[in-house]
Amino acid sequence: MSSPTSHEHTHHEHHHHDGQHGNQAGSSVGLTDPVCGMGVTEQSHHSTEHEGRPYYFCSAKCKARFMEAPQKFLSTSISESTHQPEPEAAQPRTTYTCPMHPEVQQDHPGNCPKCGMTLEPMLPTLDEGENAELLDFRHRFWWTLPLTVVVTVLAMVGHRLQWFEMATQSWIELVLTVPIVLWAGWPFFVRGAQSIANRSPNMWTLIGLGTGAAFAYSVVATVSPGLFPASFQAMGRVAVYFEAAAVIISLTLLGQMLELKARSQTSAAIKSLLGLAPKTARRIDANGQESDVPLSHVHVGDLLRVRPGEKVPVDGVVVEGRSAVDEAMLTGEPVPIVKGPGDAVIGATLNTNGALVIRSERVGSATMLSQIVQMVAQAQRSRAPMQRMADQVAGYFVMAVVGIALVTLFAWGLFGPEPRWVYGLVNAVAVLIIACPCALGLATPMSIMVATGRGATSGVLFRDAAAIENLRKVDTLIVDKTGTLTEGKPSFERVVAMPGLSEDEVLRLAASLDQGSEHPLADAIVQAARAKGLVLDKPEDFESGSGIGVRGRVAGRQLALGNTVLMEQVGVSAGPLLAQAEALRATGASVMYLATDGRLQGLLAVSDAIKASTPEALATLHAAGLRIVMATGDGMTTAKAVGAKLGIDEVHGEVKPADKLALVSRLQAEGRVVAMAGDGINDAPALAKADVGIAMGTGTDVAMNSAQVTLVKGDLRGISTARGMSEATVGNMKQNLMFAFLYNALGIPIAAGLLYPFTGWLLSPMIAALAMSLSSASVIANALRLRTGR
Repeated sequence: MSSPTSHEHTHHEHHHHDGQHGNQAGSSVGLTDPVCGMGVTEQSHHSTEHEGRPYYFCSAKCKARFMEAPQKFLSTSISESTHQPEPEAAQPRTTYTCPMHPEVQQDHPGNCPKCGMTLEPMLPTLDEGENAELLDFRHRFWWTLPLTVVVTVLAMVGHRLQWFEMATQSWIELVLTVPIVLWAGWPFFVRGAQSIANRSPNMWTLIGLGTGAAFAYSVVATVSPGLFPASFQAMGRVAVYFEAAAVIISLTLLGQMLELKARSQTSAAIKSLLGLAPKTARRIDANGQESDVPLSHVHVGDLLRVRPGEKVPVDGVVVEGRSAVDEAMLTGEPVPIVKGPGDAVIGATLNTNGALVIRSERVGSATMLSQIVQMVAQAQRSRAPMQRMADQVAGYFVMAVVGIALVTLFAWGLFGPEPRWVYGLVNAVAVLIIACPCALGLATPMSIMVATGRGATSGVLFRDAAAIENLRKVDTLIVDKTGTLTEGKPSFERVVAMPGLSEDEVLRLAASLDQGSEHPLADAIVQAARAKGLVLDKPEDFESGSGIGVRGRVAGRQLALGNTVLMEQVGVSAGPLLAQAEALRATGASVMYLATDGRLQGLLAVSDAIKASTPEALATLHAAGLRIVMATGDGMTTAKAVGAKLGIDEVHGEVKPADKLALVSRLQAEGRVVAMAGDGINDAPALAKADVGIAMGTGTDVAMNSAQVTLVKGDLRGISTARGMSEATVGNMKQNLMFAFLYNALGIPIAAGLLYPFTGWLLSPMIAALAMSLSSASVIANALRLRTGR
């Protein structure tokens, strides 16, 4: 686990103008601590001078940080009136990306150069308000909808009403359509032009060409009807299609509004996670005084009081008190967990019935909540392997559609019934409009975004879309023992010393060395020594053997503590204690040998209880057809004892990280799809090599960074949950892709007029526009079903 000090103060260094902290006119009004921003007075016990000016601090810690690098905290000015950092200093710059093309990123809003979609913030915020583009499209839609209705009514029944001469009606339709096309539809034409300029044809290319062709043709027919042959004349004018252009624009605006509204729901999971974090914390200072401070002012090591009904402000450890903490919002665990001194608590979880005092260990972006939000946002923007097929198809799709539209135009113009070219134009426009590739592009990204959000609220974090797609294929699961199958909170059992040696001395030496290790077994030994009141020496030249034990120097003596593999490496025979070790291992205990200066000193046994959820989880995975393999650094006897108790198919003991890596490779070479579940640094290589790496959220950062899936509460039952989500998501993506392909396979031939010789049916461009808009909305609606697990 990362050292808490590595995160200290990295996310809340507040900068203040130096003029505020001096003793100006002897006033203490408005003084602030230049490090943390808290209000202080000249009566503060912590003060110093810098460049002739006095500065006051809330604590000795802030004063010490200031004295190390004063300019670090005085280099950025803040508003004299508000005493708050300028927005540029306080807020990180937002990065915008495309939902369909996550490789497109920029530091300002805009449109994707590949598909024309509006870029979205990579990480939503609670206060971002309604989508600006949605507001703009809504404005354009409602202001021009009455004009569209009037133009459509005139086109449909104007010749029957005979209010005007037909040539005059064409001019009226032109005047009414100009604001619809050139104002309401202007963003679509801009995107269409950008797609051509970027040589990336997309849906806006088709919409721009279709509406542009219908509008331009109708304008010329109205302004210069004499340019057209007599066959184009109908009821005293050349036929115009202003209503087609107007209705297509209005329906496209409506479709975009529906799509933007639906897309905003895919980030609901992230926003709900962001909303979990409290805004303030109740800090206890060195004098025992309590005060509410902004969460950004909490430092690593601060003592915080959490009262009943309040949320835990940051990740930390309970120092005082006992209470049941509800962690359901982050881990999915429905039953509150009792926490007491020494227990870890997670920021944003709910303290239910007792008062706690905690010591903060992770703040800012280092907290579990922040890491979850970042991981979910990253996964939502990743691309599924299945998307590559859709991308390849879409790349050629638009050009093929333009070709089909040209063939439709000339086929009707040369061989169709009169007015042939009018039919050709109308059907070509219908082909361009109905063949929108937007549904194809949205098919998998929407499913991924919804699934990752739902997973986060269930305690399952996917690092990328590939993990979601691949997890359902897994047929073999390799599991570590300590912290994965077991609680990861071992308890010390006993020590066996060599003849003539003291058991307490063996324990003291082992615990002195283990102070440098973060392994749960090491912690159990250290705690046992301290409980006995043994005085521990500081280890030097500490070296971890990555799964086989540790070495180092204690009080001038060279120590090695680990399994038989480590003993062989240091040339020590474990034979004299082999019988005792085997007897302890047969009960499921982990045994470590201690050698000093090349001589065996004794052994230490530590037991680690199997998690209550492990038997159920393994039974569920077996029922799903998975082969379970255990690989542990523990001795073979211990491994077999645990494996027999849990019904594990294959057991490997005394394995090193390289052995776990080799095991994954061997199973993959046999044609198996392998998942690896672990929680320690020694599991990281195998987690990275496996087809799907699964880390326990209760384990180390290294393990979680190497894995594609993290189970927040470290419960193997989460693997079954994750597999179920994988199957549902892939099924949803296939449904979306099938619908998108089917929609275009049926729509394009009908729009081209293929059914006309047999049925007399033609597809109006207006109906094509409606179908195009509804296709995208239906794909998103289908993806949103995943939020309820359907």
